[in-house]
Amino acid sequence: MSRFVKAMEALIFASRWLQAPLYLGLIAAQGVYVYQFMHELALLLTRTGSLGETDVMLIVLGLIDVVMIANLLVMVIVGGYETFVSRLDLDEHPDQPEWLSHVNAGVLKVKLATALIGISSIQLLKTFINAEHTDDRVILWQVAIHLCFLVSAIALAVTDRIMTRTLLLGSQGH
Repeated sequence: MSRFVKAMEALIFASRWLQAPLYLGLIAAQGVYVYQFMHELALLLTRTGSLGETDVMLIVLGLIDVVMIANLLVMVIVGGYETFVSRLDLDEHPDQPEWLSHVNAGVLKVKLATALIGISSIQLLKTFINAEHTDDRVILWQVAIHLCFLVSAIALAVTDRIMTRTLLLGSQGH
């Protein structure tokens, strides 16, 4: 193989490191969510006596929403880095996430889709709780978007299952 082709292939392979700053940016975004969580929690704790049951429920759902988005960020940061940039040397680490041992692009997509469904569910629940103050069109659109997330997640899961089965059957024939 020519030197030029080898150098080009090395450059193409090394280009995956251009994604590393993107993951660092997501870590910074996660810091923003930690701040937002603490702010909402402080609001809940300092105004508990003056808040009604619905207000408390909406704030708590907002806290859950922030946590679910933070979990989504962790999956994208850790799983994406491991899948697309470089292996993480965590074999001996006691806190290594169980899911990381079998993560690939397909599994990551399905996990992200299910996380989005969870986040969408929390948003929809907040809307339903506050329905009397929400326009019917907004509710309808949120339900439609949630259903799109559900259908997309099912389609991704089915596609991943078909691809995995095809790969397994193909490797058994060799």
